[in-house]
Amino acid sequence: MDNQLTFLQEIDKLKSVVRKSPLIDQSRRENSAEHSWHLAMYALILADSSNQAIDINRVIRMLLIHDIVEIDAGDHPLHDAADNGQQEVLEQQAAQRLFGLLPENQGRELIELWREFEAGTSDDAAFAKALDRFQPLIHNVATGGGTWLEANVTEAQVNERYGPTINKGSASLWSKAKNLVENHFR
Repeated sequence: MDNQLTFLQEIDKLKSVVRKSPLIDQSRRENSAEHSWHLAMYALILADSSNQAIDINRVIRMLLIHDIVEIDAGDHPLHDAADNGQQEVLEQQAAQRLFGLLPENQGRELIELWREFEAGTSDDAAFAKALDRFQPLIHNVATGGGTWLEANVTEAQVNERYGPTINKGSASLWSKAKNLVENHFR
C-alpha cells in the first residue's frame, strides 16, 4: 500500500499542470486533472455515441490516466508547433517513472492501458481519443474561439486536426462537432 499511496500523492501534481483551454465560464484555464475528470464524465454520458461496442469502464480508466504523464512531460497543446518526437520520448519516460511507482503488476497494467490509449487502435481507445479531442472543441466553441483565437487556427485546421480522430471513435460526435465548428467560423 505504501507504493500506491506514493503514486496517489505524486499524481496530485496533475492539478498544477495548467492547460491552454479556458473553463467554459472563462474565469481561468483548466488544469489537466480537471480535464481528465471531465473526459471521464463525457465518456459516462456519451458512451452510446461510440461507433463500436465499448467497455465503458476501460474507456473511463484510460481517460483518468491518459494525461498523468503531463506531470513530468508538460501539456502538449494540439495547436502548438512543437517537436512531437521529443514530446513522445518525454511522455514515455514519464509513464515509466510515474506508473513505476506502483506495485509491479498494477503499474504494468496501467502503463499498458496508457499505451493502448496512445496507440488509439482499439475500439475503447478510439472512443477515448475521440472524447479527448471533442471536449476541448466544445470548450473552444463555448468560449467564442478560446485557444483557436490565440493560435490563429482556421476552420480547415480545426477540421483537419480534430475531425479524423473524433470521427474514428464517433461519427455522431464528429457530425455534431463539425456543425458547431461551421457555425463558429461563420
